[in-house]
Amino acid sequence: MAAATKAGADLRGEVLLTLAQLRLATPRQLKALLLPHQQDTDHVRRALRNLLAESPALVGRTHRAPQSYWYCTPAGLAEAAASGELAPTAGRTTGKRIAASKTGLREHGLALVDTVIASHQAQVADHADWQVEVAHPTPARNLVPDAVALLAGGSHVFVEIDRTMSYARLLAKLERYDTYRNAPPTGRGNAARTPRSHWQETYAGPSLERPFPPLLFVFTPAPRRAAPETREAAFHDRVRRLSNVNYRMTVATTTLHQLTHEGADRPVWQVVGHGEDRRALTAPPKPR
Repeated sequence: MAAATKAGADLRGEVLLTLAQLRLATPRQLKALLLPHQQDTDHVRRALRNLLAESPALVGRTHRAPQSYWYCTPAGLAEAAASGELAPTAGRTTGKRIAASKTGLREHGLALVDTVIASHQAQVADHADWQVEVAHPTPARNLVPDAVALLAGGSHVFVEIDRTMSYARLLAKLERYDTYRNAPPTGRGNAARTPRSHWQETYAGPSLERPFPPLLFVFTPAPRRAAPETREAAFHDRVRRLSNVNYRMTVATTTLHQLTHEGADRPVWQVVGHGEDRRALTAPPKPR
């Protein structure tokens, strides 16, 4: 018991930061990220109970048998932000609404965490290098990716999780990415450089050597929906008809099963407009 208590105390900060960053997670998911070599979730659960016992509580939980879902409270978010180790994000929320949802919102959030775990375990992107639902300005309305990940090689990718969205909504989201990519520059620039758009300022690097970040769709299981593989194939058929996508933006897809069972570093990504062969994320074709 003393060992578990000490481990819980040592894990306190890591658990709090992870929940603040990813919105919600199960003890199993937290163990996979923070204690991958442990056989069970005892140490993680001890850390969660310690955080819950604080006054005010720093985390909250929702039970839906046989699972519990954990999230940061406002006090927990404030402590995580005060640590200086959490990337600043406007409008960060606690995840309570997601954890308590009776719809697919909770399952969507958990699928995103599973995607983070797969990338972390394959050393494609560290779990601390993900940002969830950060608004990106466009002339019409903000684009809000499900997540943005900083890859181990230093470049970024946008990530979208699909469970129940219609093909029309998926294509509309894709077109919002194209709008964001084509948004006019912000600011006036100076003698040393021309004005840059938001994505160039944020993701292209100091000399604009990096292209627009690839857009990755992960198809996940959902009740009363076609299998992820079926939805993935249908999505490719529809995206191929959008002439602007094939040449100006790299769009790739996979299923959560492939990602978690084969590995995020394996050739599990099918790139729109490049046949049915799958590629590794380290070698996606660049937009032409």
